[in-house]
Amino acid sequence: MFTKRKFPSTRLRRLRSKPFIRDLVRENVLSGDDLIQPLFIKEDLKGTEAITQMPGISRFGLDSIENEIEELANLGIKSIALFPVINPDKKDEFGTEAINQNNLICNAIKKIKNVVPEIIIISDVALDPYTNHGHDGILIDGYVENDKTLDQLVKQSLALAESGADIIAPSDMMDGRIKLIRNALEEQDFKNIILLSYAAKYNSKFYGPFRSAVGSSSNLGKSTKAEYQMDVANSSEALHEVALDISEGADIVMVKPGMPYLDIISKVKETFNVPTFAYQVSGEYSMLKSAIENKWLEPEVMSESLLCFKRAGADAVLTYAAKEIIMELNK
Repeated sequence: MFTKRKFPSTRLRRLRSKPFIRDLVRENVLSGDDLIQPLFIKEDLKGTEAITQMPGISRFGLDSIENEIEELANLGIKSIALFPVINPDKKDEFGTEAINQNNLICNAIKKIKNVVPEIIIISDVALDPYTNHGHDGILIDGYVENDKTLDQLVKQSLALAESGADIIAPSDMMDGRIKLIRNALEEQDFKNIILLSYAAKYNSKFYGPFRSAVGSSSNLGKSTKAEYQMDVANSSEALHEVALDISEGADIVMVKPGMPYLDIISKVKETFNVPTFAYQVSGEYSMLKSAIENKWLEPEVMSESLLCFKRAGADAVLTYAAKEIIMELNK
């Protein structure tokens, strides 16, 4: 005699049974609006130059950046983040070139805005690409002086604002810099400039390829940034940092690195409910790309990783894979 089997009333597999059903109930979606493309611009470079440690990524000269920006904009990338690679002979202990209103990045901003005025330009504020010691601030007797550095960061921010940057992004992790930069922007009538604070930037080992890309790794040597970047073991401290930066005038906050710090992204978003960005840093990108190129992982792992940022609460992600991903999304 056949006995009718009692099945569970809830079958979660029903909502996974067909592709269009899965699409219909999907909680998070990755789109071009979520992607920000970081770009390296190198002084006196003609054309492009491949970055060995970052597969598929190149440095651009001022003569080649226009074509790249136009291509990104046509693909649907709406925002870029610029990082300079300046001539070594322009680096000094104070990062003086950072406040030059005709420096590499200032000229690049003007050039880009002439070509694609609507693209959003995020400009990094820190001294490490400009110092001969590779630190983000002014080094005195082996110690990065917080308050002396602040004066330079304010001047650097104003130079970038004058050049046409839409978003100023202090990544230096000096205490109090958001308030001083915000006040200076207000006083100089740059009231609509957005402040994106690298509020929770950790002293991570995932930054190696980036430092090589901008030429600061050789200057930094065996020195450490532990005295001003966050301890990788801490999470409550990140909330303290974010709270301070919001109170000082930050419009957007960022967590860096990205995937190893998804818990921090989630806590920040849930606690403050403000625009929260994440940075898929060079080490993360290079690991995934190398694994893909060696066929250890499937190519879709990159978009999966970015979707994880969205799931954790990130509103947008700076990723070197932005161009690659948006091309996939456009298919």
